Amino acid sequence: MAQEFSKAFYNSKEWKKCRKSYIKTVKGLCETCLSKGTIKTGYIVHHTIKLTPDNINNPDITLNHELLRYDCLECHNTDELGEHNGKQGVLPLYKFDEDGQLIPISPP
Repeated sequence: MAQEFSKAFYNSKEWKKCRKSYIKTVKGLCETCLSKGTIKTGYIVHHTIKLTPDNINNPDITLNHELLRYDCLECHNTDELGEHNGKQGVLPLYKFDEDGQLIPISPP
């Protein structure tokens, strides 16, 4: 989910146009999977430079196709930076308890 400082950017016409054109350039495929020889549909356009309050208004960073990557959800959540789940390359695992509540479990 977008942080408060970036919500206006992600709702802007400029970002939506950039996102759409970028997806078209990579033919809608997950770039990370494709680099491993797997063909999978992408899900999210990812900025390879973390957006901050200091750079959110810099189109050379936010709208630059060279600084974007289109990934499927799994690749986005397990990116090499590990910034989306706090653990590099490990998806969080969950199960339901006897009351139907979702609870985290440790990975194997």
